[in-house]
Amino acid sequence: MSLTVADVMTAAPIVVEVPGSRADAINLMVRNGLTGLPVIRASDGKLMGIVSRRDIFRNFEEEQLSLIMKKNCITIEPTAPIEKAAEIFSTLRIHRLPVVEDGMLIGIITPTDLLKIVRDMKTPMKAEDVIRTKCVTAWEGDPLSYTVSAMRVSDVSAVPVLDAQGKFVGILTDRDLFSDQVKNTEDLKELGIADIGNMAGARNVLPLFYTATDKYLKDDRLVKDVMITNPYSVFKKTGLSEVAKAMVANDYGQVPVHGNKDEIIGMIYDVDILCAITGSK
Repeated sequence: MSLTVADVMTAAPIVVEVPGSRADAINLMVRNGLTGLPVIRASDGKLMGIVSRRDIFRNFEEEQLSLIMKKNCITIEPTAPIEKAAEIFSTLRIHRLPVVEDGMLIGIITPTDLLKIVRDMKTPMKAEDVIRTKCVTAWEGDPLSYTVSAMRVSDVSAVPVLDAQGKFVGILTDRDLFSDQVKNTEDLKELGIADIGNMAGARNVLPLFYTATDKYLKDDRLVKDVMITNPYSVFKKTGLSEVAKAMVANDYGQVPVHGNKDEIIGMIYDVDILCAITGSK
């Protein structure tokens, strides 16, 4: 029997209400370790949209939640097969899908919910089969200020780091990039975060605050000073089930892929892995 969205979704998800503010959404994300939330109307509970940390920091000067959130978001029914959800995620490259029944929000499904299925399934598909985006790289000697700007312009959440010989030596992700800064309570207060003791949650929402402001334009550190060394990576012939297993176990959103000569040939993201469910490359 085929699985449906109802079988894997998170029921009664945490939501934020409109009318509401940017601070309302950020505080809920920090408190619950989330990177996005469904938005409902306070008067009747109707689903109005979705808000993610990226939405917030792309519109950082805006405080009204109704002007920040994505309106008319795509939804899915609880009776829909998981293949349909996987196709939506992999095609549109979104990361949260509200589950609606009779016009009311009853749950939410994310790529991680489906990665657990890929982890446990037998699929002939390999990492090389699902590389679908251009890979932006950084040099370990680049100024951090330049790399932060480049990541923002390229709209990527992670970059493999190469040395002067082109060897893969590390990775920078938007989650790790500024992990040292979450101890700065003044930055937390500026964001409107009330629970300044919740640093684990703050790591999910703070990174893009720095890319949206001038915080690091004068930073004199280099990429090698803050990158993660010896990161997890896979070869192009690595099976997708193995990649999914590592992503679920370590909460990875992306993984660098090596070619035959150990060179980096691209990155695969969680939504790419879901091609194993749809069967399409």
